[in-house]
Amino acid sequence: MTSFPGSPKSLKGAIVAVDLTTRQMVSSIAFQYNPDTITRSLDPQMSEGNGAKAEALYIKGAPRESIQLDIELDATDQLEKGEKTAVEFGIYPQLSALECLVYPTSIQMVTNLLQAKIGRIEIGFPEAPLTLLVWGYKRVLPVQLTNYSITEEAYDVNLNPIMAKVSLSLRVLNYSDLPWNRGAKLFLAHHITKELMANKATLSSLGSLGGSLIN
Repeated sequence: MTSFPGSPKSLKGAIVAVDLTTRQMVSSIAFQYNPDTITRSLDPQMSEGNGAKAEALYIKGAPRESIQLDIELDATDQLEKGEKTAVEFGIYPQLSALECLVYPTSIQMVTNLLQAKIGRIEIGFPEAPLTLLVWGYKRVLPVQLTNYSITEEAYDVNLNPIMAKVSLSLRVLNYSDLPWNRGAKLFLAHHITKELMANKATLSSLGSLGGSLIN
């Protein structure tokens, strides 16, 4: 970010995990450097139109959206400043925080295994925190991490990674995937914001189209 006086402050993107029971944030991984590009893919959920012709215009729900982004982690500046965590562990804590998004907690697994061993319960599937992609004020999206690829590029003398590139594949969870009080309303807020933005684009372009498009 430039240090020129009056330059705007750049927001940092982040991956945030929220415990849905306590409504508390359990982890927050701010991007050290915002990615230059984000690839988004939308799969429309339209009617197949097997019946009446008009059914081809029916929308069954929000499109299934996938997001691909690459982030960089680099402890070089922190090491030069002698920052304690970077000196001791490099970027291992940041990588671990991202990886833990797709792990159950060790406490959950030990508890389940012990109770199953004594015959009290069958091993169940613990609920993961709700993962959010925060990309500016207008995009706070509930997501599921579907793929996480890491390229570690440099290490310190203790073999802690100090530079890495991380490729994240995310699936946006919409109101068809989540209960209302467990993430669906976040997606609906995103949907409403998108409509407001679309209205601004529509209003600005109407004058150039002239008359009605449909007679």
